[in-house]
Amino acid sequence: MSDYQHEVEELERESATAARLFDVRRIIGGLFVVYGVIVTIAGLTASDADLRKAQDININLWTGLGMLALGLFFLVWLKLRPAVPPAAAESADGTGSEAPSKG
Repeated sequence: MSDYQHEVEELERESATAARLFDVRRIIGGLFVVYGVIVTIAGLTASDADLRKAQDININLWTGLGMLALGLFFLVWLKLRPAVPPAAAESADGTGSEAPSKG
């Protein structure tokens, strides 16, 4: 195997790793889970005075649970449909998988 082919394969592996690492679903899901846990804990420890301010609705608890559900949705979506970087041939010529046109 030539050095050029080896370098191309190495770059493709790094590109695939970067695509998985910096997938927006991972970032959004992780942040929503972290903040959801914090807000849910705040809702579980709410005082009676806090509940009276919100007309006896535990807003922090319900918002935290919603944030947890949304964050888990993003992370499950990421797990079920991982990001696949484009093939080297597609990204090099910019045409994708289009068939050549007949002249």
